[in-house]
Amino acid sequence: MNEHADLEPGQERAIIALLSEPTLRAAAASAGISETTLWRWLRDSDFKAAYRKARSDALAQATARLQTLTGAAVEALAKIVGNENVSPQVRLSAASKIIEMAFKAAEIDELDARLETLEA
Repeated sequence: MNEHADLEPGQERAIIALLSEPTLRAAAASAGISETTLWRWLRDSDFKAAYRKARSDALAQATARLQTLTGAAVEALAKIVGNENVSPQVRLSAASKIIEMAFKAAEIDELDARLETLEA
């Protein structure tokens, strides 16, 4: 993670802990620092910038992972919709979700095309 050479090793551990622990107390304990130290670091602009970048990177990785799973999710919904042994309520819910997502995708495509036109 050493993208920020100005961070101390303890600060790098703290950022990793902040990304993986559910509370500040747990993050401080995991990083081997006091909660007070962690609070102080969170007010430091360099530390905040490094933490923000790490969160952004983690979110980008999670988003990429979600995108790789969308095909399987659509296939699962399609199987539910087509399965006569599944309750009508569940099939209707799956069908509604497919239609909702299809409309959202079309809406995004349309907005993207409009944006491209405006940028040109």
